[in-house]
Amino acid sequence: MDSNKIYDIVVLGAGESGVGAALLCHAKGLSVFISDMGCIADKYKSELDKYAIPYEENHHSENIILNAKEVVKSPGIPEKAPIIQSLLELQIPIISEIELAGRYTDAFMICITGSNGKTTTTMWTYHLLKKQGLDVGLAGNVGFSLARQVAYDPHRYYVIELSSFQLDNMYDFHANIAVLLNITPDHLDRYHYQFDLYAQAKMRIIQNQTDNDSFIYWAEDPFIARWIKEHEMPMHLFPFSTQSDESVAACTQCGGKVLSIMDNVNNEDFVIDIRELALKGPHNLQNAMAVALIGQSVGVDESVLRSALKDFVNVPHRLEPIATINQVEYINDSKATNINSTQYALQSMTKPTILILGGTDKGNDYGDIEALVLEHAKALIFMCKDNAKLHRAFDNKVDNIYDASSMREAVDVAHHIAQPGDTVLLSPACASFDLFKNYEDRGDQFRECVNALK
Repeated sequence: MDSNKIYDIVVLGAGESGVGAALLCHAKGLSVFISDMGCIADKYKSELDKYAIPYEENHHSENIILNAKEVVKSPGIPEKAPIIQSLLELQIPIISEIELAGRYTDAFMICITGSNGKTTTTMWTYHLLKKQGLDVGLAGNVGFSLARQVAYDPHRYYVIELSSFQLDNMYDFHANIAVLLNITPDHLDRYHYQFDLYAQAKMRIIQNQTDNDSFIYWAEDPFIARWIKEHEMPMHLFPFSTQSDESVAACTQCGGKVLSIMDNVNNEDFVIDIRELALKGPHNLQNAMAVALIGQSVGVDESVLRSALKDFVNVPHRLEPIATINQVEYINDSKATNINSTQYALQSMTKPTILILGGTDKGNDYGDIEALVLEHAKALIFMCKDNAKLHRAFDNKVDNIYDASSMREAVDVAHHIAQPGDTVLLSPACASFDLFKNYEDRGDQFRECVNALK
C-alpha cells in the first residue's frame, strides 16, 4: 500500500459489492484501493490478494481516501459517517457499485425497487427469464455483484434489485425497464425521518429513462400516482392494480379471481387464475403482476410466463414454512424488516398467530399494524435489546405479551404457549442488528431453534 499514491478509485466497504467494484476497476486498468472499517472476510482477502489489489481493514486511512479521484461507497455506509462527511466537504464524487458497473456494459437492465417485495419480484423475474432461455445475470441486493459480473461473467440481460441506498449514489445509470412496487415508510433513520426524502430516492430508478424504456409501477400507491401526475414521463407506462381496472396494464378481474394482463396490440389478454400462482397473499399478487409485465415487455413466450408464474419457489426468510410440530406451523419471515412487510405477512395468516416482533427500530409507527395484530395475534413475543417502544404500542391491547432476549428464548416461549392449529410467525418489522448479524442470521437461528424442537 502506497500512502502517497492518488488512486483513480477508492472503494469503501469490502463486502460483495465493494470487492466486485474493486475487481472491475482492476480489470479496466484503474488504480484502486479498498478500505473497510471492519474485518474483511477471508474469501474476499484471497480475491484481492490474487489480483494484487491493495486493501486495509479495521480502519480508514484518510490520507489515501481523501485524495481519491472518485469513491465507490458501500450502500450500508450512512451519509452521516465521518469519512463520508469529509468526502462531501472536499466535493470528491461518491458513486455506487451499480453506477460504476453501468459504465462498462451495454446490457439490458431490468431494475426493481420498492419498500416491500423487491427480492421476491427480482428472483421471480430471474426465474422467468432463465426459463425463457435468456442470457441473464442476477445482481444488486441478491446474487453476485453487478460489477464483478460485468468484469468476469458478462450477460446480455441483468435483473437488479436496488435499495434506496444504492439509488442515492446513482446518477447516469440507465434502466431499460424500471419497476417500482410500492413506497411505504422504511429506513427513515437514513432520511432525516422524512418520508418524502426516502420516496424521492426510490423515484431515482426512472431518472434516465427515455421513450424507448418502460416503467412498471403499482397504480394504487399514492406517492407514485402523485409523482406521475406532476411530472412529464417520456417512457412507456405500465401501471398495475389489485383492483378491477381496465385503464391499467395489469389487474384482477372476475371478482378478484384472475390476474389479467392487457394486450392492446393483439386484443388477447393474458389471464391466469390467482389460485394457480406459486405464491399466495395480496402482496405476492402485486409481485406476480410486476413479473408478468416484465415478461411481456421483454417478449417472453406466453407458455413460459404461465409456467414460471406457477412453479417459482420463493427465497428463504420470506414467509418460509419451516416445520409443523404438534400441529403448530412455524413460519420464517425474518426478511420483514419494516412495518409494511409485517403487515403483508399478517394479512396472509389464516390461523391464530403467535407473532415474534422486534429488533432495531427504524422509525416504526406500530399503529399501522395494530388492527391486524388485534385481528390475528393471540400472543406477542418481543425480541430485542430495548422493548419499551413495543410495550407502549401494545400493552393493554394484547392480553399475552412476552419478552425474549434471544432466538432460543423466543422459540421456547412460542412452543410453550402454542396450541394445535396455531401459527408461530417470525416477522419482526425491524432490522436485525441489535441481536443478529443480519436478517439471514436471524432467520437461520429461527430455523435452527425450530428444528431442534423436533
